[in-house]
Order: sequence, then C-alpha cells, then structure tokens
Amino acid sequence: MLRSVKKLEGLTIGASDGAIGKVKDFYFDDEAWVVRYLVVDTGHWLAGREVLISPYSIGQVAWESETLPVNLTKAQIKNSPDIDTARPVSRQFERNYYAYYGYPYYWGGMGLWGGGYYPEVPLVGSGGDSYEGHRGHLRAPNEWNPDADPHLRSCNAVKGYNIRATDGDIGHVQGFIIEDATWAIRYLIVNTSNWWVGHEVLVSPEWITDVNWSQSVVSIDVDQKAIRNSPVYDPTVPLGRELEGALYRHYGRSTYWRDPLARAVA
Repeated sequence: MLRSVKKLEGLTIGASDGAIGKVKDFYFDDEAWVVRYLVVDTGHWLAGREVLISPYSIGQVAWESETLPVNLTKAQIKNSPDIDTARPVSRQFERNYYAYYGYPYYWGGMGLWGGGYYPEVPLVGSGGDSYEGHRGHLRAPNEWNPDADPHLRSCNAVKGYNIRATDGDIGHVQGFIIEDATWAIRYLIVNTSNWWVGHEVLVSPEWITDVNWSQSVVSIDVDQKAIRNSPVYDPTVPLGRELEGALYRHYGRSTYWRDPLARAVA
C-alpha cells in the first residue's frame, strides 16, 4: 500500500510503555530512495532531544489515536546512541545504532535493505503482495566500505527542490509517497503551479537522472509535454494499482511491481 509521508508527520510514536514524541522528519537513502529512519522529536520527555527510529521496529498505525507504535521500550530509546540531527549521520553512528538494536545492516548486499532483509512488520497491511514484487527498479545500496559515509537526506530539506525535465523546469518537490512494505519512496509529488496551472503530478525516482544537491535541482528523463499530459495526482483518492498502471503506461515505462530485478543493484 502507498501512503503520503505528509500523513505520517506529526504522528505520536508509542513505545511499549508509553509515548515518546512525534514524527518530525524522515531520512532517506539517496542511492536506493528508501526511508531508513524516522526523526522523532521527544519534546519535554528527553529535554528536546531528537531520536532516530528504524522501520525495523515499527508496527501498524493506529489512526484513531494518531499513534505509530514501535516494539521498543522507553528505556531502550532513551539509552540509544545519541545523534545530532543538525549534522550528517555518520556510518560510525549507524554501526553503533544497528549493533545497539541488533538490526541487520542495510548496506552491503542485494535488495533495498541489504542481505535480503527488509522490515518484517509493515506500516500497514501489505495486501498480500510479496517483498520480491516490491523491489522494483530502485537501486540497492551496495557499499561494502565500513567507513563510507551514508547517503542520507532529510525529506523536509528536499521539499521545494526544483524538478527539471529534459527541456526545462516543471515545478518543485511537494512531498513523497512511500510503500509501506519496504519504505521505498515510490513517487515524488511535484507541484507544477510555478510552471503550469496548479496541478500536482507524480514522478518516480526511477526516472531521475541526476540530483544537484548544492543547487537543489532534481533532473528527470521526461519532457515537459509528457508532464503536462500526465494523470493529475489527487491526494484524496487512494493510489492503487489501476492508477499506478495508468501513470506508467502514460510514460511508456515498465511498472516496478512486474520487473522486480531490473536495476535492483546499482
């Protein structure tokens, strides 16, 4: 199932013995385009400290209480490796973090989560689709160097980046849509209001040819005419396979759920 990141922002993170704070941001891997951590503001509980929560620990959203449960205790979270979210996340921190929680590394190996692993407890029901059917075209992180810097970016920081088609700018990043089974970013929501009548359209990370992080520009292998004639994204309508199929047919691209091995490794 696909869900907008915006709907998850502000949810309360519920440990097994009480609430710890609210979701503030998401860190995604800019090689594989997969969310690796949720950034949680703990408020007064830990004197304003922010902590990272891995999808490995996350359960199903309780929408009636706007709570995202995690299978961790407050003591585990309190004693987890400290992180300064104002600075880049280091690989050393990640090694300490994964060792502390006993999670398998996501880097070094096949698949979006490395070594064939992926978060076993999805955000919501996966609708019966297998993990293999969700791997799609996204690139897997395959960096074996234990000292290499991770490629982590803030979703909030990337909002507002310009989207550049093959023949000119088309708008800016409005948000992200993730897949609950793997936490892969399947689409960037593009606001075209500064180029065309205020529509929102979807662009897959598969079609990205380059990201200029210093200039805040995302380049895609799609022209302006294709964007102008593409299906309009309506956030009030669930994004199911029929709508996704129409989008991929419009662009003449193979769907990610029917060609799972293509570009699975960078």
